[in-house]
Amino acid sequence: MARMSCIGGLISRRLAALCPIWAVGGRVGRAAAFAKVQSPTALFRDPGLCANVKMRYEKAGAERDCGMNQSVARPGYKRSLDLARFVAAFGIVWDHARAPYADVGYTALALFLILASFLAMGSYERNGGPGFWATRAKRIAVPWLFWCAAYRIVYEVVSDQPFALLSEPFTLLIGPSIHLWFLPFDMLALLLIPVLSQWLRTPRDLMIACLGLVSVALPLGWLHAQIGIAGWFVSLGNAPQPLPQWYYSLPIFLYGALAAAGHRMGCVWMPLLTATVISGALLVAAPEFASIQIILAALVFEALWRITITGQWPTKLASFAFGIYLMHPAFMLVAFKLFGPDVDRTAAALFTFFGAWLGTAIFLRIPALARFC
Repeated sequence: MARMSCIGGLISRRLAALCPIWAVGGRVGRAAAFAKVQSPTALFRDPGLCANVKMRYEKAGAERDCGMNQSVARPGYKRSLDLARFVAAFGIVWDHARAPYADVGYTALALFLILASFLAMGSYERNGGPGFWATRAKRIAVPWLFWCAAYRIVYEVVSDQPFALLSEPFTLLIGPSIHLWFLPFDMLALLLIPVLSQWLRTPRDLMIACLGLVSVALPLGWLHAQIGIAGWFVSLGNAPQPLPQWYYSLPIFLYGALAAAGHRMGCVWMPLLTATVISGALLVAAPEFASIQIILAALVFEALWRITITGQWPTKLASFAFGIYLMHPAFMLVAFKLFGPDVDRTAAALFTFFGAWLGTAIFLRIPALARFC
């Protein structure tokens, strides 16, 4: 038996010398599948094929393991986009605190939307399947339901108005706190990702989709302009919440998906030109900062895409972004309770952001709570 073991070890070392893929967990059958060959022995008859298979196998392994603890990201992974998620979360907190230049929150939200759809397209095209939407919907729905319950309890304690039965069905797309509108929106908008990914295969398809985006974005942008920013906080006329938020967000979410297809095809200019046309037309119809958000966020995204960052720190920061967004109204309430309604808004924004960051860090360290942020 010992003799056979020695012979087997010698054969294994010989094969490893011929082709290093043999040493990577011994998965020759899977390597052969990547090379689309009928027999694993073909790997060892052709050294060039062996090297090619090794490269494909290592690339596939990197794509399967792109978690936060990975020291080397998969090819094409942009840690600058992780940093963008964290910075966008800060911008949204800054806006909600109404700190100086609070309208930066428009751009922060727009960047968040582009990132959501752009990254979802990439994820679907790497690991898509029948369970793509269900998996992501669960990832969003569970925190949404948890925080709906949490904010309902908080507001019962601090609010002067008692709990009221449902009177406006649209509130089912929000929850007890207005900032939660983003989660149902994202969950439902993700239904479009598989459709767009499967359809957008050629530059001609992308051109048609860009024309379709113009036809959607202009009327929705005009509707949003008629309502104004007040409609984000108070239901006005025929536009109950969260319709104003959806009017603003849907075109930008769609842009992110088209930008992902444009990057894949080498036609980035096409979605960018579309964003320029949309923003220009909206600016003429409604001269306000919100009208130029799609092109402004698109340019910020493209600039970030071209930045190379090494190290894991942006990815670690990005892991807090979702929790900061979910928790920040609670810490903003604490800020106003502690320091009064006349608190300096810059101080309130910083207190809220770092408090939500700390709260998220605590949640992420507790297994029973980590799934909610």
